[in-house]
Amino acid sequence: MDAALTSDVRTDNAAEAIVREPLPTFGNPDFRMIELLFFAYREFTADADSILARYGFGRAHHRILHFVNRAPGMTITDLLDLLQITKQSLSRVLRQLIDDGFIRQMPGVEDRRQRCLYPTVKGRELTLELSREQARRIDAALSDAAPSDAAPIGAFLRQMAADRPATREWFKKQGINWKDPL
Repeated sequence: MDAALTSDVRTDNAAEAIVREPLPTFGNPDFRMIELLFFAYREFTADADSILARYGFGRAHHRILHFVNRAPGMTITDLLDLLQITKQSLSRVLRQLIDDGFIRQMPGVEDRRQRCLYPTVKGRELTLELSREQARRIDAALSDAAPSDAAPIGAFLRQMAADRPATREWFKKQGINWKDPL
């Protein structure tokens, strides 16, 4: 290991030696975009977090509310696949949303064994409040940009999000075209 990177603290395990030099901003990897994404995500979620906190909810509640409102009647299986979470992770959060009257769970029309999820009016109102805050932040960030600047930003975000088949299928169902600008 490079002597400049390690401390003078002795340890029997070289992997546990203290590193005192920071990673450089430029280089491989280049940390600029990584840190921009970290901080943009923090601010993008902060407004919604403060609203969710009034209800004792977190980001998992927000994601469920968002997608159930975007596709009322979606099954629990579809939601699990889209969010890439376990049944156990979904169960507690979904139960709270159902118990508090934000979502209704109903048997499927064709297959009564399916559990379909629908937003209530209360759930729709909260989702719109959350989405409006996030849209406000996006609009403010784009306000100084030229209209043509939104297209490459959208293309970048779509490319970042496109790894999973369930996500690509979601975009297709929702009419989010990979070639069209925002």
